Amino acid sequence: MNIISISFPLLATATETPDSSQVAAAVLLSLVIVYFGSKFGGEILSNVGLPPVLGELLAGVLLGISALHLLVFPESGADSSNSLLMSLLEITGGLTADAAPGVFLAQSEVVSVLAELGVIILLFEIGLESNLRDLIEVGFQATVVAIVGVIVPFVGGTVGLMMLFNVAAVPAIFAGAALTATSIGITSKVLTELGGLNSKEGQIILGAAVIDDVLGIIVLAVVASLAKTGEVDVNKVVYLIISASAFLIGSIALGNIFNRVFVAVVNKLKTRGELVIPAFIFAFVMAYLASVIQLEAILGAFAAGLVLEETDKRKELQKQIVPIADMLVPIFFITVGARTDLSVLNPAVPSNREGLIMAIFLIVVAILGKVITGFSVFNQPQINRLAIGVGMIPRGEVGLVFLGIGSDIGILSKPLEAAIIMMVILTTFLAPPLLKFAFPEAATKKEEEIVSEVSPGVQEPISEGQIELNSDSE
Repeated sequence: MNIISISFPLLATATETPDSSQVAAAVLLSLVIVYFGSKFGGEILSNVGLPPVLGELLAGVLLGISALHLLVFPESGADSSNSLLMSLLEITGGLTADAAPGVFLAQSEVVSVLAELGVIILLFEIGLESNLRDLIEVGFQATVVAIVGVIVPFVGGTVGLMMLFNVAAVPAIFAGAALTATSIGITSKVLTELGGLNSKEGQIILGAAVIDDVLGIIVLAVVASLAKTGEVDVNKVVYLIISASAFLIGSIALGNIFNRVFVAVVNKLKTRGELVIPAFIFAFVMAYLASVIQLEAILGAFAAGLVLEETDKRKELQKQIVPIADMLVPIFFITVGARTDLSVLNPAVPSNREGLIMAIFLIVVAILGKVITGFSVFNQPQINRLAIGVGMIPRGEVGLVFLGIGSDIGILSKPLEAAIIMMVILTTFLAPPLLKFAFPEAATKKEEEIVSEVSPGVQEPISEGQIELNSDSE
């Protein structure tokens, strides 16, 4: 799901046109902060046995609107006066008070675009690491998990808000829709770190998350139309269903043609980047096409990765993409954390209390509504159903998109808006440790692989019987 909304016209309202060198300086400082925070948080959480991505999210919270204000964004209600980074530039870089608002907006836009690029590359990388045949094999199971994961929290949240809190129908429906989301970016990253991405459970989670994302877009279109006009735009819903199905099925069906063309082009190129540049061209074209038909860019990038996973260039391409992903993906996770405003959790503020009560209800529905999905898997007696359900829990950037649209339309009350924010925060931060708890065999396997990579020359000790057998053979 997109976490940004490009708004360059805002720059025109700045008191002074931002100087490009000052914007560049602000972006460079932002990246220093992002990379330092991501490594610091990731290393600390890794040392205590938790997924590093959780450390990146927590580091983002520390750096963002909730704490240090080093990395803040206009969408969070901040301006240049709230940004410690802008103050630092005024002291050290000669930034004037008149130019600060324009530089702040431009810097925020650039970092947001880099974050969006980071999640696109993450999903492209995840597609390359996934096995298309395995995903097709679990396709029906994943579809069932996704449908259950949309219906149960949506109905539970909507009905509960209307009956327990007397919330009007349309806002309740919108909040229920926000509960249907699943953050494919966060889930896939945690699965990769745990070494469970290519397990049966991992493939069901990944397939269900992709389908869930598509269903979420359709649900969002329905409730947004209902909120704006009081009636559902049937034509738009039908269009989304057809375009989403055609895009995903068409990408898979035309995979062999794409593969042959890709390999033929790569084999003819002789200059530097002959493999990774065509791969990114393909990924970005697919991401663009997904955006054009009102899907999410990350779905296009994921489909591109799945297609190229079938080529004999896959392993080499994976190696070349890793350092690029290491540069851009942390920006996404730090940005998600930095946008998280924990002030809504403060019960000392009277206006937060009603939201806190609703938040507790939404969090329970959000977690149970997804955990139940794992138990919808059938004819798989040995499968870890709890891991599948937990893997669907994080809302992350997807939940923020629902919240942002609801706020723009103006149908959410302040308490309900705060409740949705808290639901997004807690499901995002609880999912990584819960997934490790529910998926211990994947974590153990990953640790064994790391040990074997560190000491590849270590061999099993030779038994006395083997020595005697060798002696006899001589």
